[in-house]
Amino acid sequence: MAMSPRTDILPVIIGGDFGVYGIGRCFNEAFGCRCLCVGSLPTESITGSNFFDVRRIPAHASDAQLMDALMGIARDHPSKRLVLMANHDIFSAFVARNHEELGRHYALPFPSLEAMAALTDKARFTRACEKAGIPTPRTVVVDFSGADDGAWAAPAIDIPFPVVAKAANGEPYDVLEFEGKRKIWFIDSPEELDGLWRTLRSAGFRDSFLVQELIPGDNTQMRSITAYVDSHGETTLIGSARVLLEDHAPTMIGNPVAMITEEFPELWEGAVELLAGSGYRGFANFDVKIDPRDGRAVFFEVNPRIGRNNWYMAAAGANPVVPMVADLIDGQRCEQVRATREILYTMVPDSLLLRYIVDPALKRRVKGIIRDGRRFDLLLNPAEKNLRRNLAVWLQKQNHRRKFARYYPEPTQTSY
Repeated sequence: MAMSPRTDILPVIIGGDFGVYGIGRCFNEAFGCRCLCVGSLPTESITGSNFFDVRRIPAHASDAQLMDALMGIARDHPSKRLVLMANHDIFSAFVARNHEELGRHYALPFPSLEAMAALTDKARFTRACEKAGIPTPRTVVVDFSGADDGAWAAPAIDIPFPVVAKAANGEPYDVLEFEGKRKIWFIDSPEELDGLWRTLRSAGFRDSFLVQELIPGDNTQMRSITAYVDSHGETTLIGSARVLLEDHAPTMIGNPVAMITEEFPELWEGAVELLAGSGYRGFANFDVKIDPRDGRAVFFEVNPRIGRNNWYMAAAGANPVVPMVADLIDGQRCEQVRATREILYTMVPDSLLLRYIVDPALKRRVKGIIRDGRRFDLLLNPAEKNLRRNLAVWLQKQNHRRKFARYYPEPTQTSY
């Protein structure tokens, strides 16, 4: 139920996936307000929702096209307090580039270009972690800026195979299109890595790529941390979850589809220290993995946005948009909100999830949470009455069975 209905707020959310729906659900549950999705092809969970309106934009819209749409929305709603939200690196970078102009019309819970560069470039993130004494994977940075030169060659990799390879920055990689593209690459041999370098070079990639040591352990070793830093530099929201299962489709690898909320105070401490040290403001989402060999918490990256699975915080009783609205809309200082309630957040059928949890104690724990009625599914929202939408959501949920059968048929020790 909404805490206190507010008709003065209009959340404007760029994108069209389930993460956008999650942000909208957070706002609707907290403030009873309608939301506006700005996207090229929103999912039916959004278009069929009873609290979303949609403003269409062209696919791969330019900064100018997106800015034009957002300024049009501002003109159309002069009496509203507008909040701009997104959960994709491309849009976070867009907001940072246009922060001053957008800030005249919208509340912007995003970091500045400087703070974003300091932490979300994965190479600079590694250095920030080293300074704070926080473990990160061993990393080699491969700079493609000179790859047009015929003599260009990638540096030697002194990390034992298998290794993990991924872009240092989300946006330059996200805008590239090539066959067989993956979000994260698991590389078994030097020859396979050389093939990736050739592919990236010919696709026109000219930013930095990272090669990192593969930390062992399956998806259940992953932790997700969500935080909000207010306009005074205080972390007024913190929460975390133990990942149970991640998506395994090539362009979605690393996105959790099931998690248990859980407090990890030591991880929270590290996250808050990193944010404070970079002058960060707005939402942040950290990926951390527990190394089963020694129990170290290895920080992988921070995403400059609320995160695709943002609603898990609301399900655990710490709705992330509440402290943000208090800060940016109402100008209020507030006590830190913490997610402390244990719940299961899941996007997949229970039988599918349980098949991939191999640890008997963890499986018993998950079954107990389901039995106690503490299982929450973002898209199965009791407030949604549109039968066509709800059927589309149910079919999409069943489609996970086909996806996992294709990309990750059996659980493994490394989850790849």
